[in-house]
Amino acid sequence: MQRYDWVRRIRQLDPERDYHEIYRISTAHEFPWDFMQALGFALYRTYAVPSIGRLLARTGEFTSSTQKRYDDTVLLLDAIGEHGMDSVQGRTAIRRMNQMHRSYDIPDEDFRYVLSTFVVVPKRWLDDYGWRPLTEHEIRASTNYYRALGRHMNIRDIPETYAEFEALMDDYERRHFAYDEGGFAVSEATLDLMASFYPGPLGPAMRQASVCLMDPPLRDAFGYPAPPAALRTAVRGGMRLRGRLVRLLPPRRTPHFARESRNVRGYPNGFRVAELGTFPGGGCPVPHDGSGAR
Repeated sequence: MQRYDWVRRIRQLDPERDYHEIYRISTAHEFPWDFMQALGFALYRTYAVPSIGRLLARTGEFTSSTQKRYDDTVLLLDAIGEHGMDSVQGRTAIRRMNQMHRSYDIPDEDFRYVLSTFVVVPKRWLDDYGWRPLTEHEIRASTNYYRALGRHMNIRDIPETYAEFEALMDDYERRHFAYDEGGFAVSEATLDLMASFYPGPLGPAMRQASVCLMDPPLRDAFGYPAPPAALRTAVRGGMRLRGRLVRLLPPRRTPHFARESRNVRGYPNGFRVAELGTFPGGGCPVPHDGSGAR
């Protein structure tokens, strides 16, 4: 395989019809690490919206069981991306997300906003740090992928184009980003988790690097002071250098899924998609026999 063979394959597909296959190639072959980081930052942005950050803090799940919540989110989204929305695993993952969301009074505009971050943030991340930007086929496929996921989640008035998702996200953040103690607590727990992925003194350094990657509105909403300009330049320059180095590597022949990340640490003996997440008001309804689905 040559470096741009996957791009040529993507151009042969129809983003209106083959959006899942295109999205799977992008996330599992072309940019597995970048998409995992970008989607993590997409979800992290939502904590700066007081109604979202406050709710997550109130549940206690994102502050006291941060690793598990991280793992569950990664694995639920990964099951859909790997197997498709109409597969058994995909349907089960969507059902789990809907069951959890129904337990809380979440405004529909918050759902639309969260969905928009999954469309917009990865594109912007790859524009800044990827070994190449997303092609128009990939942008349209990603948009259609999340439009389909939004429909499965019964979200109303979903934007139709990437530009509409981008406008929705930017406008929503301008109107809603603000400091909230609950959102700050969830942010701190998340940054501590990110730091725990690295050994020894690298942990605090990576925590500071994460702050350097935040844009000013996001950083200000959490109340973090601006890091020194030289440090921000070094961190962002290092990320761009990584992208240029990755460009020199051969294409990934076999897919790499988020569930294979060493940062997903909570299920060493496997897991069942139906058992992931929280079960407000009761325990997991799935019988446990000690085996895992993966």
